[in-house]
Amino acid sequence: MNNLHPGESLSLWLDQANPLQFNPLTQNMRADVCVIGGGIGGLTTAYLLLKEGKSVCLLESFEIGSGQTGRTSAHFSNALDDRYYELEKIHGEKGALLACQSHTVAIDQIENIVKEEGIDCDIERISGYLFSEESNGDEILEQELAAMHRAGLFDAQILGASPLTALKTKNCLHIPDQLQLHPMKYLTGLAHRIVSLGGDIFTHSHVVEVKGGEDAQVTTKDGFTVRCNSIVVATNTPINDTFAIHTKQAPYRTYVLGFKIAKGSFQKGLYWDTSDPYHYIRVDTHSSSLHDILIIGGEDHKTGQEDDPKARYAALEDWTRERFPHAAETLYRWSGQVMEPVDGLAYLGHNPMDNDNVYVITGDSGNGLTHATIGAMIIRDQIFQRENKWEKLYSPSRISLSAVGEYLKENTNVALQYGDWLAAPQKPNLRALPKGEGAVYRDGVSLVAVFKDESGNLEYLSPTCPHLAGVVSWNKAEKSWDCPCHGSRFDCHGKVIEGPAFQDLTRLEVINDELIPIEDSLRAEKTRMNERLFSPISQVEI
Repeated sequence: MNNLHPGESLSLWLDQANPLQFNPLTQNMRADVCVIGGGIGGLTTAYLLLKEGKSVCLLESFEIGSGQTGRTSAHFSNALDDRYYELEKIHGEKGALLACQSHTVAIDQIENIVKEEGIDCDIERISGYLFSEESNGDEILEQELAAMHRAGLFDAQILGASPLTALKTKNCLHIPDQLQLHPMKYLTGLAHRIVSLGGDIFTHSHVVEVKGGEDAQVTTKDGFTVRCNSIVVATNTPINDTFAIHTKQAPYRTYVLGFKIAKGSFQKGLYWDTSDPYHYIRVDTHSSSLHDILIIGGEDHKTGQEDDPKARYAALEDWTRERFPHAAETLYRWSGQVMEPVDGLAYLGHNPMDNDNVYVITGDSGNGLTHATIGAMIIRDQIFQRENKWEKLYSPSRISLSAVGEYLKENTNVALQYGDWLAAPQKPNLRALPKGEGAVYRDGVSLVAVFKDESGNLEYLSPTCPHLAGVVSWNKAEKSWDCPCHGSRFDCHGKVIEGPAFQDLTRLEVINDELIPIEDSLRAEKTRMNERLFSPISQVEI
């Protein structure tokens, strides 16, 4: 069991199951399909394609499950975060029906994989409960119940009393036959099965170029290439797309806490509220024979647009302890990144403005585990040129006229973030900057990001995101640099950890009291050496 330090970010799933590592790619390869991303979307796609005879090479920048799958709260649900009555307004009753069917089939698909492959991942069917503490809560629940019935969830019903008496509500909407499991154990079993089926998995193989078309290929940072017939980009947000997808979805940080509670003191179930920001609840009963872990998440905000993300943890803890005073110490604390599409459904399939053999899985909308599984099924069928009845609903090229207002709101928000070029503060007293913290400031006409390590040394970076030149901000909770425009994230030293950017922040160094890119200074030094070695005077001296 973990030993959580103050301010540390530690996922329950990543603590209990170390992310699986494979060898990095060290030679050029050929495969039918190259899959980029070692989360549930990438591994499920690879597995399904291998089962039907395709050769697959999967590349992951870090370790298997080290991205968002290892940071989820692990709800597998057909009770969608974007209410069914809202989805009806955008996609119509037929669209809501197809959404419900696809998520239901995704849950069945996951359960079938676990059973067929004998994966030990604490899987169990479980009930879901939607509750509302708002003044018009009963009206919201009744509206959603009617929409659920129209979408085919006929077993959903309103209960006169919530299973959780501590909640500030009487009624709740009961949705049976949901699912939960340990996501890292599931991915570990899936990865081993992929290898046994003949698939190749390479970790620590960071992709820097994706090229579709007749001569499709994927190139890693180390210069090795995978030539293939099809490419699947399953990296939470696409690293191969500059504009098309990123204008139609927005990145949000979501927060999770894990509390120690007495064994058997909390009724099993998946719970969600209708608040804004919303909250979600589940309990893990498998981690310890001595106690259970109450998992509570929420308090979302736009990535890179929160001055004090630690305050979100505090708000989440206050919300929890007010309702569940029996919760003991906090054992886990972590955050993840949710991609919110403007019309409530993921973007799964052929990548817009790209060749027909490039596919994406993105836009999880809070239901990433089932959306990713749906994406794997759609892309499998597209690669085999088979009809899929969900393909049009989830098409990344779709334009939802009913969601134009949300589209304009999100893109106006992005445009406003570029004002950070003008709004950055002047250079602070860097001696006063605490160890382990960072800041962005103006130095003349330039902007600088500075990080002070635990030894007190200062590291300087350009705060310009390599994706579309947004100005990153410091994330105190995760010790990272986050771009408020499209959600790219970098560790404290500037190394990219989350797309759409695939390049690191530019490192700076002090030369003659000026900060210049290290690459420029090395280039200048090499030029000076060449001039000295090959000048007439140097030749005479030699």
